[in-house]
Amino acid sequence: MPRAPSHAANHGNLPSADTAALHQQPVRKPGAMRRKPDISLFDMQVTGPAMRVALVKLDPRHLMKNPVIFVTEVAAALSTLLFLRGLVSGAGETAVVGQIAAWLWFTVYFATFAEAMAEGRGRARADTLRATQTETPAKLLVSLDATETRTVSSHTLKPGDLVLVEVGDIVPADGEIVDGIASVDESAITGESAPVIREAGGDRSAVTGGTRLVSDWLKVKVTSKPGETFLDRMIALVEGAERQKTPNEVALGILLAGMTIIFLIVTATLEPFLLYSGATVPVAFLIALLVTLIPTTIGGLLSAIGIAGMDRLVKANVIAKSGRAVEAAGDVDTLLLDKTGTITFGNRMADDFLPVSGTDERQLAELAHLASAADETPEGKSIVDLARKRLGRQIDHDDRVVTTIPFSAQTRISGADLKDGREIRKGASDAILAWCDKAATPELSRFIERIARSGGTPLVVAADRKPIGVVHLKDVVKPGIRERFAELRRMGVRTVMVTGDNPLTAAAIAAEAGVDDFLAEATPEKKLELIRAEQAGGKLVAMCGDGSNDAPALAQADVGVAMNSGTPAAKEAGNLIDLDSDPTKLIEIVLVGKQLLISRGSLTTFSIANDVAKYFAILPAIFVAAYPGLAALNVMRLESPASAILSAVIFNALVIIALIPLALKGVRYAPATAASLLRRNLLIYGLGGLIVPFIGIKAIDLLITSIAIV
Repeated sequence: MPRAPSHAANHGNLPSADTAALHQQPVRKPGAMRRKPDISLFDMQVTGPAMRVALVKLDPRHLMKNPVIFVTEVAAALSTLLFLRGLVSGAGETAVVGQIAAWLWFTVYFATFAEAMAEGRGRARADTLRATQTETPAKLLVSLDATETRTVSSHTLKPGDLVLVEVGDIVPADGEIVDGIASVDESAITGESAPVIREAGGDRSAVTGGTRLVSDWLKVKVTSKPGETFLDRMIALVEGAERQKTPNEVALGILLAGMTIIFLIVTATLEPFLLYSGATVPVAFLIALLVTLIPTTIGGLLSAIGIAGMDRLVKANVIAKSGRAVEAAGDVDTLLLDKTGTITFGNRMADDFLPVSGTDERQLAELAHLASAADETPEGKSIVDLARKRLGRQIDHDDRVVTTIPFSAQTRISGADLKDGREIRKGASDAILAWCDKAATPELSRFIERIARSGGTPLVVAADRKPIGVVHLKDVVKPGIRERFAELRRMGVRTVMVTGDNPLTAAAIAAEAGVDDFLAEATPEKKLELIRAEQAGGKLVAMCGDGSNDAPALAQADVGVAMNSGTPAAKEAGNLIDLDSDPTKLIEIVLVGKQLLISRGSLTTFSIANDVAKYFAILPAIFVAAYPGLAALNVMRLESPASAILSAVIFNALVIIALIPLALKGVRYAPATAASLLRRNLLIYGLGGLIVPFIGIKAIDLLITSIAIV
């Protein structure tokens, strides 16, 4: 059985030790983000199955959830019946009615195909996750102190079971580390090649089934049931099996249903009006008119837009538990970020040596190195690393040290007794001064106060019970994060850092990181109060965190982004999970949310503008015989009522498939004011939606009349 590793506590008022910060994944440049390889829009591995699934989705029971396309399917069925009746009776417009029926069926099929394509892209990504699921041998422990293991199948593990995972082993199930520390390869889930450190206690004690240990060992307490692992839930979420419509999507659906009902009434009243006018128009033409006037374009693409938004998050290595969270991300006003491990690296690191009078920096660095040799905390290791850099050489302990004094939470001191009789100690200022049994000199007090005011932590080094200098420990703000917060500010998002540090330290870190505000000495209760106060003011709040103490805030926030490296409680409370554990990813999440909202608004504008154009294309052609004056409105100069109707129906079907790539890829978002976004939307998609049908319908009219199919 491997020997248990030592778990040193942290120094003084430092945050809890988090060795992961010593092995950080490569820091990406501002604005950069590693993404999964994209799936091409019409990849045959997705398109082929989607074409088959689209046929299944023609089931009226499925289409009833989409009133616009359901009405289109009913219209297609009625047109088919009229065509069949015309074949029997030999009616004159039978050929045109048949073509109308065929294109109406194509319209319905293209709408279901768009939804199937969006779902298919999600399933393709889920398949890559499912490929990591294998039946893994598990080394079951009877108790935490047991030395013997029994090999069982991972599928038989239950919550509460204890398993031993050693170097080279696959973690058999989701769990919480109860003992040990190890490097874990999570590339099977995150795609990131750099291993990460996982250890018992703290906020990085969770492991995911399917990951692999590349060093040391862990004892893991299973937290998931078979078939209910984090990976299982991710696969279900990616496939969209549990996807529910968002409030915005529901509201838009109600609007589209209302417009459909209005045009249904309008079209139904045209028949008696035509009879009164003495005009004769086949019923199939009125049915086609209805379909071309109702918002079939956005109706056919609405579901695909929502599903594609979630798929874009998966591509960014973020799992959304609901479409509501993705949509809410686009409207976020306030973002709360935990400081430790989010804005800063997980540990405070040695930044400088400040010697008192009578001691030079090199001497202080060498003695601090000797005093930290037995300190296994990340802070102690950072002092050793900084001393080596400043001295430019390795320090040999063996020929100088008699006894080492490991760091402990009780003494808050580490050190070494040397062969020449000197005693070297390093630790929290009050603990070292107590060991020295003397008060701080004015010079030492100035160093300690200056470091504290800057938001750092002073560690005093003493030799032979006399302070000789101070080591400056500081929170290291992650590179590029200030630029990321500036980008959020341009997007209208206010950033707030939450930390348990005192207000002085919090203010220093907040200023360096470039956040808009901060909450110091933050307890779970204070975080909740802040979120509720923001929400009471009508703002949408996003929270980013990884610890169990962040779970209440993650649950209360409108958008809760939990780090995959965090605790199970945090991941359960959040509605988005970042597999890369990169807190700055929230910028991409907000962008995807805004892109989802803008895509939906743009295509809705285009669809409604289309309807206006089709109205002017069809109605004058239908009524011109009864009212010759309407010929002035026939600006397209369409050949006949039959060609006008058929051209509009064909265009109506083709425009859906033409817009599928835009629905899946999304409309590009650039930070701008609401007024400029609206202006851009109206100019591109409003004006474009008016012009494109005139061109398209006229081109189709010329084509079908030239080949004499009407």
